[in-house]
Amino acid sequence: MIGDGMGLSAASAAMYTQARPLNLEQFSSIGFHKAHSSNSLKTDSAAGATAFACGVKTYNSAVGLNPDSTVCKNIIELAEAKGLATGIVVTSTIPHATPAAFYAHQPLRVFYDLIAEDFLASGIDFAVGGGKRYFDFRDSDDRNLIKELEQKGYVVRSFLDEDLGEFTINSTQKFVYFTNNEDPLPVMQGRNYLPYASRLATTFLEQHNENDKGFFLMIEGSQIDWAAHANQSDYMLGELLDFDETIGEMLEFANKNRETLIIVTGDHETGGVAINPKSKRKRLKIGFTTNDHTCSLVPVYAYGPGAELFRGIYENTAINRKMRDLLELDKSSGLFGRD
Repeated sequence: MIGDGMGLSAASAAMYTQARPLNLEQFSSIGFHKAHSSNSLKTDSAAGATAFACGVKTYNSAVGLNPDSTVCKNIIELAEAKGLATGIVVTSTIPHATPAAFYAHQPLRVFYDLIAEDFLASGIDFAVGGGKRYFDFRDSDDRNLIKELEQKGYVVRSFLDEDLGEFTINSTQKFVYFTNNEDPLPVMQGRNYLPYASRLATTFLEQHNENDKGFFLMIEGSQIDWAAHANQSDYMLGELLDFDETIGEMLEFANKNRETLIIVTGDHETGGVAINPKSKRKRLKIGFTTNDHTCSLVPVYAYGPGAELFRGIYENTAINRKMRDLLELDKSSGLFGRD
């Protein structure tokens, strides 16, 4: 679970606005990762997510590539090769930088059409997010990726058909749901699908995986970052609380399942968020030092089997290596390697 741009101060701000503890406060295994990219102390979402997905530091704007622009294997590809079901649920477009790093391989994050084509080839079983326009008929190459997905056995639906909550899903078929033609709305403008879609994903992926090998799911609270870029604290807090509600759904699933590890982190900190003096509970004076990403360490929260391995301070690439080892995706990598 990636709260894009979610640093420690942003999480603190969400805690201090609520009368009750956040779901995030149930996590007892906590660490920090070093978010820098291969070419800068300041990372972007593409390089940050590639570190999580592939276990390598790469240059800013690269999606699923090594620093020399060669393809790096991502954790979804490794999981699928082992027979796990896979999914993504995001509040951005599906071809946006963070989700793209988990299935695409492109030199620039803005190559949305090419990233959408990479999704077609990815084999991901379940996906919910915006960006329908990148999959519709495209004049540039006379392709309709929605039709091509359907020809590959996917059920593809969107906000134009019916609400996600009203749709009966057949878990034997791969499923994609587009929540918007472009970017999804912010929570404060009526978006409400992230907690439900994430819960639906766990049900779908459990049932879709007939061999009972488990699943890998990436969930992103994408717009925490967008709100911090805009230095809009109310927008940011709304997105944080929506993300925390989603964390609550995943904790409920994990407590029943007892075989699921939940990892919550951010790819970087955005905005230089500060809770300024004279703040009071529910009456915070939130400030921002920048409208860009900062170079701060980023908290990592883990819950479930293997959670203790995420304590301490380490490179962001270590998160990938620890996940791979816990899922036994790569016998050659060590839990306490060079990270």
